[in-house]
Amino acid sequence: MPQIDPSHVASALAAVRARIASASARSGKDPRRIAILAVTKGFGASAPEAAIAAGLTDIGENYYQEAAEKFALVRWPKGIARHFIGRVQRNKARRIAAIFDVVQTVDDLTIARALDDAAAVEHKSLSVLVQLNAVGDERQGLVSGDLADFVSALGALSNLRARGLMAMGPKDPASTAEAFARAAACFEELRLVHSEFDTLSMGMSDDLELAVAAGSTMLRIGTALFGARSPTTMAR
Repeated sequence: MPQIDPSHVASALAAVRARIASASARSGKDPRRIAILAVTKGFGASAPEAAIAAGLTDIGENYYQEAAEKFALVRWPKGIARHFIGRVQRNKARRIAAIFDVVQTVDDLTIARALDDAAAVEHKSLSVLVQLNAVGDERQGLVSGDLADFVSALGALSNLRARGLMAMGPKDPASTAEAFARAAACFEELRLVHSEFDTLSMGMSDDLELAVAAGSTMLRIGTALFGARSPTTMAR
């Protein structure tokens, strides 16, 4: 995997922050409420190290094995949160719980219970986001009508902390604004009942402006920080 130049990431981060500030100004949002999750999938340990050096405190990975190998090489200062943003396989729940602080893709109670048991073994509290299918063409994520009951069921799992929602944008860019608006509406509705909800993870490098306008509080940024991934990584 190519080495990531920390100075490149620092300048790329400044450009991302400028885009966030501009989008926030146009939509009346507070840019200080928007966190950047550095998605380091497909890059080596130099990527999270460069992101941390640039001042980012949230690091995201999609694949357990890649993350485990990479994380072992990184010096982790206090205050860094590691987010799992891929599909959780039940047989890897304990290993995921061991090296991650947040799991963003919870949409199945069987998986949630496996993560809860795993967190108990690790003597930790694991933050989770509920994945919403805001698009309709995704096989992953819950439909809006199932969210309330699912979040209530998560409340019975003592080692998990439900902190909000995660949503993917549609394949058709013309539908992105509408999908993000639906996700934001679901998030605000749940916040009325669950005061601990503080995270709406929504938006990536190509559509961050639309996500900011809709009310995202966390943007999952990879390409805009680290550059394009190799074709091999994209095919995974």
